[in-house]
Amino acid sequence: MRIKKFGLLFLILFVNSIFGQEKITLWPKGQMPNSKGLPLKTEEKDGRIVQIKEPELFSFLPPKEDRKPMAVIIIPGGGYYKLTYDLNGFQIAKWFNTLGISAFVLNYRLPISPDVKQREIAPLQDIQVAIKYLRKNAVQYGISPDQIGVIGTSAGGHLAASVSNITTDYTELKDDWTSISTIPNFAILVSPVIDLGEFAHIGSRNSLLGENASKEKIAEYSMQNRVTDRTPPTILFHAQNDKTVPVMNSLLYYQVMTKNKVKGALFIFPEGEHKIGITNKSELTDNWKKLCSDWLKTLFQNK
Repeated sequence: MRIKKFGLLFLILFVNSIFGQEKITLWPKGQMPNSKGLPLKTEEKDGRIVQIKEPELFSFLPPKEDRKPMAVIIIPGGGYYKLTYDLNGFQIAKWFNTLGISAFVLNYRLPISPDVKQREIAPLQDIQVAIKYLRKNAVQYGISPDQIGVIGTSAGGHLAASVSNITTDYTELKDDWTSISTIPNFAILVSPVIDLGEFAHIGSRNSLLGENASKEKIAEYSMQNRVTDRTPPTILFHAQNDKTVPVMNSLLYYQVMTKNKVKGALFIFPEGEHKIGITNKSELTDNWKKLCSDWLKTLFQNK
C-alpha cells in the first residue's frame, strides 16, 4: 500500500513538473525601481491578488513542435486595485497555447501599494521590464523578439495601451538592457479603460492617479491622447452595453488610431457587458476569440 501511495505521489509531482508554469522574477534583487523597500507579502482575497510583493511573470508554453514565433504578455484587470490573474490571466494564456502562441501572465505592482513612491508609473515599469526580459531571452523560449505583443482586459487594457504609447523607458536598467525597446509589436485591448476623464472608470482612475488628480495628469494618462503613427497594430473588443467601462473608451482610441493610420480593428458587440473573456454568455460575443485569432494571422506575414 505504501509503495502504491508513493508511486501515486511521484506521478502527481512528475505531472506538475511537466505542466506547471515557470515563475519568473523580473527585477534583480534590490534593483526594483520606485520602491521604498517595504517587506510586503503577496495577499489574495476571493481569488484576486490585492497586494503583491514584487511583479512576477508566469510562462505558458505550447509544445515546441507547435510553437509559433509569436508571444503575448497577458495583463490582468482589476481596476488597478486588484488582479484577476486567473480569469483574465491564466485562462486566457491556456487559450493562446491552443493557437501555438506562447503566453506570459504578468502580475504587476498595484499603484495603491504602500511600497511605491510614484504610483502611476509602477505598473508601467513592470510591463516594460517584462517586454525587455522576453526580448532578451527570446531564444530560450523559442519565440521571436520582434513578435511580442500585449493583451489587457479592463484596467489591464489601460496598461497595455500605456506601454504601447509611452516611449519613456522607466525601468532604469543599464548596460545591454538600454537598447531593448519597451514598445510591444502589437496590442489586444478587451473592454479597455482608455479615458480617465469624461468616460472614466472612476475606480481605475482613483487607484492609478489618486482621488485629487489634476486635469493635466488625467489628460496625460488618458491614452487616446497618446496615440501616434508609431503606435503598434491594435485590435479592440468591447460590448455596447458595458456599464462598468463605457464603450466610448474603445471608440475614442480607435478614432485616433484611424487618424494616425495605425493598423488595427474595432469590434463592438451589442451585448456582453463587462464580461468578455474565455467564457461568454452569448455565442455572438464568444466570436471575439476567432476574430482575434484571425487578426493575429495577418501580422508578420512576411516574416
